[in-house]
Amino acid sequence: MNTLYFDDVTVGQQIASIDKGTITTTHIMRWSAAIENFHRIHYDQAFATGHDKLPGVLINGSWKQHILIQMIKDGFGPGGWVWKLNFRYKKMDIAGDAVRGTAKVTGKQEAGGLGFVTLTVQLVNQHGEVSTAGTAIGVLPLRGGKKVPDPFVEAAEYASVQMPVDE
Repeated sequence: MNTLYFDDVTVGQQIASIDKGTITTTHIMRWSAAIENFHRIHYDQAFATGHDKLPGVLINGSWKQHILIQMIKDGFGPGGWVWKLNFRYKKMDIAGDAVRGTAKVTGKQEAGGLGFVTLTVQLVNQHGEVSTAGTAIGVLPLRGGKKVPDPFVEAAEYASVQMPVDE
């Protein structure tokens, strides 16, 4: 994979997308087992709909968070770093929903010899309904500049880079 440079990114550009397809109860249970979250709303249809009055078995919020990070990381490539992420859950995703995500560039800023890219991120279902939305900041190298440190650590020289205010 080629290095993505800050210089090559433009405001308005979709920098990343992800399509996880239809998520089944098996997918949800495997994730739940991996993170040791055995709440019945993530595998027991009768409990989720009857006891908790939910529309179905819920896709884990932690899985959706993971998908956002995976999408941004893949979009930035091996030379970039996902620095910050803020998001909110707007709608429940349930077993049988198809989950797709996008990340779009909304701002760019240079600081400390690196390029900082602000993104809007979202996950949508098969009906085009936004279930998770937020903002992120990633770090990319400048063409001909230094590499992004790994791990990337916040420093005083990056203080001017701020997350957008959530509306």
